[in-house]
Amino acid sequence: MGDIFSQLARLLVQSVPTIIFVFLLLLILDRLFFQRLTEVLEEREAKTLGALARAREQAAAAETRSREYEAAFQTVRQEVYRQREAERREALREREETLKEARQQAESRQGEARARLSAEVEAVKGDLQGACQSLATEITEIVLGNGSPGGREAEGLR
Repeated sequence: MGDIFSQLARLLVQSVPTIIFVFLLLLILDRLFFQRLTEVLEEREAKTLGALARAREQAAAAETRSREYEAAFQTVRQEVYRQREAERREALREREETLKEARQQAESRQGEARARLSAEVEAVKGDLQGACQSLATEITEIVLGNGSPGGREAEGLR
């Protein structure tokens, strides 16, 4: 067994330069490569996280602006609807006023026509009454008189 320990000791002594070389290589690689690589990766992660944070902020700002624009748009839409409703009411009021004026004119014309018609009826009644009296007088003269139509005029012709 002593032989195995001596071989192990000799192997260990022979491998010391390799172990030192590997540790030096790790130290050099750590200083020159791994630290810079770690710095670049950390910087990249920071930039990525920063970009993500900025993107979230911009998305939130865009959402806020979108809500503001939507609210403004809704306000404008409501104002347009109010204006349309006011214009519609005004048009209806004007229409009603025009109809009212037309009705009044029609009623006025109808009243005038009735008045004219009543005057004509009265004139015709007067004419008829005069004609009735004239006919009654003629009939009375014919019946009471000589029996010829025309009464005195018929006598004068004979």
